[in-house]
Amino acid sequence: MMTITVPATSANLGLGFDCLGLALDLNLTVRIIGPSDEWTIKHPYGADVPSDKRNLIIKTALDLHPDLPAHQLEVTSDIPLARGLGSSSSAIVAGLLVGHLIKGDEIDQAQLLEEANQIEGHPDNVAPAIYGGLQLAQILDGQVSSQTVPLPDLEALTFIPDYHLETKKARAVLPKQIPYQDAVSQGQHLAALINAGWNRDLAAFQVLLEKDKLHEPYRAELVPELREIRQLFHANDIKGTYLSGAGPTIITMVAAGKGQKAEELLAKAKLKGQIRLLQINQHGFTITKD
Repeated sequence: MMTITVPATSANLGLGFDCLGLALDLNLTVRIIGPSDEWTIKHPYGADVPSDKRNLIIKTALDLHPDLPAHQLEVTSDIPLARGLGSSSSAIVAGLLVGHLIKGDEIDQAQLLEEANQIEGHPDNVAPAIYGGLQLAQILDGQVSSQTVPLPDLEALTFIPDYHLETKKARAVLPKQIPYQDAVSQGQHLAALINAGWNRDLAAFQVLLEKDKLHEPYRAELVPELREIRQLFHANDIKGTYLSGAGPTIITMVAAGKGQKAEELLAKAKLKGQIRLLQINQHGFTITKD
């Protein structure tokens, strides 16, 4: 039996729309139990999520290797569905790993990123699940790649609302065009954010996380808690709040060791959702053999 563990991912980090992604210590675990007469997968998501070859994990494995022999799989997961924490991305990476492992392939991270991007379409969603940490992903001349960006010592205070938000709906509210000055400002601030990461400049990094002009101003109408949490934290001199992926999850990056105080402050707001203080996953997926 083999066990695959894939972390949750938080895309965009405000300014890094479709290019930045962060791996979080919230995991999807897939166990390859063994050969079976037909593909089956035991999971915690109920009847709405298929347990046969229609399941995204199995479908991804079979897209990679159509002749793959049937196996029984078992899934446990801490990653909520449709909340902007990369549940689909983690399933895609897990499915590719299932396919490679059963086939006996050597695991190559760069190849895995290429394969995952072909399915998911946004490398910033899948790159952190593969490499861990903060990833700056790009597609240049048709070639996908990702670079690890150093970070200050941070914790991710995560608010997960009780409602779902489909990525399709969150993308539908984005404008077809943006003002020229907004594009200039976005580029300047994104460069400064990457620089703050490399220099581990905590204060600058936190401030810059809130400077997005491409997507958050438009998606804020779908996720009113974004403004509420920012206002709450600004009143208490806390910066670094952004919309995770397409939402509705909201993350505030706080200095390591200070997350509990911010968590207690957020709990007092009594917003409808779950609060989790998460660490950064620094290594991406893992594979263990039992």
